[in-house]
Order: sequence, then structure tokens, then C-alpha cells
Amino acid sequence: MSNLLADYEGRLALVTGAGDGIGRMLALKLAEGGMTVCVQDIREDAAMSVADEIGGDAFALAFDVSDPDQCLKGAESLSKREEPLCLLWANAGVGVGAGMTTGPRNAIEWGIAVNIAGPIWTVQAFQPLMAPKDAPAHIGFTASTAALVAAEDQFPFYAVTKHGTFAVAEAIGAEVGRDGIGSTILCPGLLNTDIWDGARARPDRFGGVSRMDPAAADYWRQAQSPDVMWPHIERVVSDGGGYLVCATEEETYERFQSRADKIGKAFVRL
Repeated sequence: MSNLLADYEGRLALVTGAGDGIGRMLALKLAEGGMTVCVQDIREDAAMSVADEIGGDAFALAFDVSDPDQCLKGAESLSKREEPLCLLWANAGVGVGAGMTTGPRNAIEWGIAVNIAGPIWTVQAFQPLMAPKDAPAHIGFTASTAALVAAEDQFPFYAVTKHGTFAVAEAIGAEVGRDGIGSTILCPGLLNTDIWDGARARPDRFGGVSRMDPAAADYWRQAQSPDVMWPHIERVVSDGGGYLVCATEEETYERFQSRADKIGKAFVRL
């Protein structure tokens, strides 16, 4: 790892949804840079597996980001370390392939609870552990390129929730920025992650466990590794934060520009 994040070396980081995918990548890379990483996931075994993979001072913390009480209990546990949390990455998210007019109630509630409310509860619980006057402090959010285009593709509800993630991140970033905490909004495209198999750990109150079709899983696993984003993430965080769009599909920018143009033409001055 380069020294771009040298100020964070030896300090504490927490990454949510780090049992696999983008979260696992973030946890591994931050640990490589010398940070003590708390690996969070709703699945305790997955969190512990990544913490063991990292080794050293890494440790696991299991709770459900969609439950504000569990988030607070997680923060209470982390506070016992008596060191400031310097980097918090609200990465946990789920892929819900429901339609807006046909989606089952529990699937809709689950997507909103994790992808929109989850980052709010995460920051409310863990931001008080950050001390920007004494150490660097940064909050990252994992949204999606689906947050930048019209929510009209084959996964419209997922896109809607990621529009919500993006908006939550912008609002929180503005608030914590006044306290000296930087923020980054990451918008990844299609990558090799298990986000669409998230229901393997879906709580009972949202319908319980379900698995993705193996053929669909094979399709997603042909995509690029999340590792390709790391140099760009490192650069943006080291520069104090901002937007980072890691598009993996050629049409993403054209779809983003088309939406922006349509909205721009719709403005009238009253």
C-alpha cells in the first residue's frame, strides 16, 4: 500500500458488511495499510473469517445494521477499546430484485431497512466514537452507479434504494463535515460480489433465508474483482473525500448524462 493514507496507519477502522465482496476488500486493504480493522457483518462466521484472514489486531463484530438497537450495542462494544474510531465505512447493502408495483412487502421493507436506514443507524451509533480534533476522521458510504441513472432497469427497486443510500450519504456528509469529519460516496458498477445473495442471511422479520439461483450467481462472479477500485478509493479518501464513481459498464455515463439532460430541460423559472 502507498503512503496516501499514512495518517490513518495504526488507527481504528470499522467496515460494515465486510464478510465478503466490497466490504471484505476494504477491510483487507485498510489492514494492509496498517489500520486496526473491525470487520462487521450480520453473519458472525463471515466476519470472523475475514478477521482471521487479516490476522494481527483485526477483530469481528456481528450485528444487523437495519436494527438501530443492535447498532448501538455494537458501538458500545467498540467503545471499550478506548481509542477513537478514525475511519467508518457504511458498506453493508443488499440486492433486492423486486419490482416497484409487484414487490413483496417484506422484500421492500428489507431493502429500505438495510440500504437506506442502515447507513443512518450506523452513523448515529458510531460517529460519537470519532474524535476528529485528535485524529483523522472519515466516513465512507457504498452506494452504486444505479444511484446515478434513471431507476427504470430490470432491478428498479434496488436502484431506488441506492438513490436513497446516495442521498443519505450526501446529507450525513454535510452534517459531519461541520465537525471536521470527511466523507466519501462510492458508486461501484457491476463487480464480483455476493450482494444479490444477501438473503442468505435475511432476518426472519423480512422473510427469512433464501438463496440466489446458482446460474445467476455464476453470472455475477464473472465480473471484475472489487480490488480494482482500491487505488481510486485510497486517492479520494486521502484527498479528504468526495464522490467516486467506478463504472464498469460503458453505457453508465451516457445514461447518467441523459438523465441529467432531461432534468435540466425540465427546469422552469417561476
